Amino acid sequence: MLSAVIECYETTRYILYSLFQDQHDKDVIQAICANVESSRREWKLLSDIRMSELPQLSCRLEKLLNLLKSEHDDLESVRTPIINVLQDVMEIITQDVMVNGPTILERFEQDKNRWREDIRQKYENIDMNLMTDPSWMEKVVRLHLLLTVKESAINVPTNLDARRRMTFFANSLFMKMPTAPEVREMMSFSVLTPYYKEEVLYSEDELRRKNEDGISTLFYLQKIYPDEWSNFLERIKVAPMDENSLRDKMDEVRHWVSYRGQTLARTVRGMMYYRKALELQYFLDMEKDWVNLGGSQASYREQMASATKSKAIADIKFTYVVSCQIYGVQKASKDPQEKMRYYNILNLMLKYPSLRVAYIDEKEEMVDGTSEKRYYSVLVKGGDKWDQEIYRIRLPGEPTAIGEGKPENQNHAIIFTRGEALQAIDMIQDNYLEEAFKIRNVLEEFDNKKHGKHKPTILGLREHIFTGSVSSLARFVSNQETSFVTIGQRILANPLRVRFHYGHSDVFDRIFHITRGGISKASKVINLSGDIFAGFNSIMRGGRVTHHEYMQVGKGRDVGMNQISLFEAKVGNGNGEQTLSRDVFRLGRRFDFYRMLSFYFTTVGFYFSSMVTVLAVYLFLYGRLYLVMSGLERSILEDPRIQSNLRPLESALALQSIFQLGLLLVLPMVMEVGLEKKFRTAIGEFIIMQLELASVFFAFQLGTKVHYYGQTILHGRPKYRGTGLGFVIEHAKFADNYRLYSRSHFIKGLELMILLVVYLVYGESYRSSSLYLFVTFSMWFLVASWLLAPFVFNPSGFEWENTINDWGDWKKWMRNRGGIGIPVDRSWESWWESEQGHLRSTSIRGLLLEIILGLRFLIYQYGIVYHLNIAHHSRSIRVYALSWLVVLAVLVVLKILLVARQKFGTDFQLIFRIVKGLLFLGFVSGMIVLFVRYGLTISDVFACVLGFMPTGWALLLIRQACRPLIKMMGFWDSIKELGRAYEYVMGIIIFMPIAVLSWFPFISEFQTRLLFNQAFSRRLQIRRILAGQKDSSYDLRNDRKD
Repeated sequence: MLSAVIECYETTRYILYSLFQDQHDKDVIQAICANVESSRREWKLLSDIRMSELPQLSCRLEKLLNLLKSEHDDLESVRTPIINVLQDVMEIITQDVMVNGPTILERFEQDKNRWREDIRQKYENIDMNLMTDPSWMEKVVRLHLLLTVKESAINVPTNLDARRRMTFFANSLFMKMPTAPEVREMMSFSVLTPYYKEEVLYSEDELRRKNEDGISTLFYLQKIYPDEWSNFLERIKVAPMDENSLRDKMDEVRHWVSYRGQTLARTVRGMMYYRKALELQYFLDMEKDWVNLGGSQASYREQMASATKSKAIADIKFTYVVSCQIYGVQKASKDPQEKMRYYNILNLMLKYPSLRVAYIDEKEEMVDGTSEKRYYSVLVKGGDKWDQEIYRIRLPGEPTAIGEGKPENQNHAIIFTRGEALQAIDMIQDNYLEEAFKIRNVLEEFDNKKHGKHKPTILGLREHIFTGSVSSLARFVSNQETSFVTIGQRILANPLRVRFHYGHSDVFDRIFHITRGGISKASKVINLSGDIFAGFNSIMRGGRVTHHEYMQVGKGRDVGMNQISLFEAKVGNGNGEQTLSRDVFRLGRRFDFYRMLSFYFTTVGFYFSSMVTVLAVYLFLYGRLYLVMSGLERSILEDPRIQSNLRPLESALALQSIFQLGLLLVLPMVMEVGLEKKFRTAIGEFIIMQLELASVFFAFQLGTKVHYYGQTILHGRPKYRGTGLGFVIEHAKFADNYRLYSRSHFIKGLELMILLVVYLVYGESYRSSSLYLFVTFSMWFLVASWLLAPFVFNPSGFEWENTINDWGDWKKWMRNRGGIGIPVDRSWESWWESEQGHLRSTSIRGLLLEIILGLRFLIYQYGIVYHLNIAHHSRSIRVYALSWLVVLAVLVVLKILLVARQKFGTDFQLIFRIVKGLLFLGFVSGMIVLFVRYGLTISDVFACVLGFMPTGWALLLIRQACRPLIKMMGFWDSIKELGRAYEYVMGIIIFMPIAVLSWFPFISEFQTRLLFNQAFSRRLQIRRILAGQKDSSYDLRNDRKD
């Protein structure tokens, strides 16, 4: 606003001064301006100028400018109207606006006799030829624009993202930031982006290809961004229903779609805004004096010539390197998809001449008569039509053989960066032009005196998650991430001083880091989360990490349930390796006590505390299982002294169960939204998120964190998990969800459910139902979240047709045999073998801990067999011994069935059926004897299921840990079939509620409304999208017909 006011004042002075030809008229203008400058220096503007008269002056100036900028065949015909308006303007300035204006005129009347003429004869001699000067008319048009632009609700952009960007930019101008130096004096910097095989630019086939739900990417984005699509059609001058013209503009359409996905083209476009911003800022640095700006035709030509100099300075101050690790492989590949990625990267270099691409080149070279593979880091740029090699540096070996992919991708390319600062940008990030203008202010933080002797070595920046509008699930992740990258990192940096590098848009002191180990550690396995180790390394070497919120960049996050879980699994594994690393140990030893506690809680301590929380649930329920099975709980509750205190206990447990739902985990989000959008809005969003089952989602992710963190602590050697960057939400099959969540959630959820059922059944006779509810409510909520969340947040998860197809697909996957080369998504056996990979690489300590943990499942059998009616209240050890005979008999029967199927299942089907029939008759006969002779009851049968099923699972876990020994004994195939049987049972139990809910059509309607609540508020037709209805045209007006 201040710049606009100054520009209006300077431009008005320039136009009036240049219009007058008489020197005394010019002297009046100079005297008025001198008086204004004096008032400004003495802080008397409000007293020396009547602000109430400025609207009148603005109105007359607007009329004058309209006359000047209108087209006229004869300039002399408008001389009189211009002179009249000009005299009115001068009279308003001297008589109405300026308090001491008459005094200025009186002084001129005393000095010059010709000023004693009538006032109407003043300001008559004007230069009409200026209206033919293009540079002068630009000033007139610019001033008219500044005076006529009015703030109105009608002029507020309808696009929500445009409003957000404008609001943040305006607010950021009032934040504390260093003064920006001139471009020639600013710190030079580079941007580095690692890239592997992600999408660069969507092809036409990818835009039109329909997924399994029957929708295309282009159609999906038209519904997500209807206003932007309409504006795009207007820009390319294509009618909404003109499909032929749109097909001719498909290259523009590809870019429009790619700029709304998580593609390399979007990232490159965003980062190149830095260069555009520096060009403009340097151009303005050369033209600080508005009087001389465009003063003549010659100066105008000089300005055009200075544009070339602006580009040169921008190239000196800014370098952008994209480290495309396999660019050379893609260039030589015959795969059409890989070749297309190569051409798209090449087109980016041709479009942005200052873009550089680094890659690893592998060559066969003859050394001393023998062929030897050699590796090079190569830097290329765009030429006339193809890429041109700039540098080639030989490497001592293959980088990715000793380190993780992304860190090594950064480390080999960092040598090609330039300048004193380096910004690390992920492939899923974006930038904005208005934010790029503030990069000079950010870089000044490195030399800011407010930091004292300990100057920062890493500057953290705020991020905006641009994928939050896709669905309610994406909004959960967006809000969670936003709270971390704003209020979270703000507190981590100051006052806790434990902020590190998290793979975001941080700016590094390049000289400091390249001389101290680089910006990311890349040792395989231990540095799976290589980014945070750069922060560890910087702190340990005397650096400092700060956080600044007056500049932000965009960032995309995973939007599907499975993508989010894979990301959380990767982060959980990374934190497990951090817990085992020497870096965390060294930092803990160097920090003072309070900083050490802050460091613990904000890094590995959060995951460790989450694991302790889940372990506390297990210990609580197993303790309750012991109390109810031993009879201690009954004796306690039936004590008259205890019964009088049960009511206060129930009240306390009721309050506790509310907070155990995980509501406190969303408190940072509420605080951040409250600070950004007021607390009333924050409370409203919090309520909406709870109605959209946000607590279910966060409880489910708690299980993901704990499982992968604990697995890494026990066995180590985590593996990198790619999440994918697609933004079209697709229906995930039941088999896919089962493979992903079976070990991390479903098994644990069923275990907790059995514990809760046993605790309910064997304590129901003496315990009140309200007490049980208050004690176990939060645990039932956890069980439901772990078992059902993947299907609740799965689009079309309760559509009957999808349910039937998922069941057939899962049964086929379970039946298929595995083997060498069979992928895990084709066969249960291949997946089962891969799930035991951590046991084959773990240590003896890990195997012993796995066996010890598996022994907990034997508690069920020991407790339940003594409560069977067939036991007749006996407490003899023989009862427990007989129960093991039953287990042994079941294992023998399974072994007989396995041997019979292997020998007779293919060639002798009749014999195999006879064997199965005999076993069935033997089972029925045994059950009849137990019912008639020994008093077995129906309740005993169900109790045996609760008791013996966990025992079989314990035996399965123990034998998997002892795999080499079991294989030597020849029982491995039996263990595999036992595992298959358990997987069938678990799959049926989990699938049953899905099938039941799929019978009711309103459940699917409710689920769609739940997942896409925000999209519905923006008139997004998700029902039509997920149903796969065809839309032959691109006309958004067809939506109104539905």
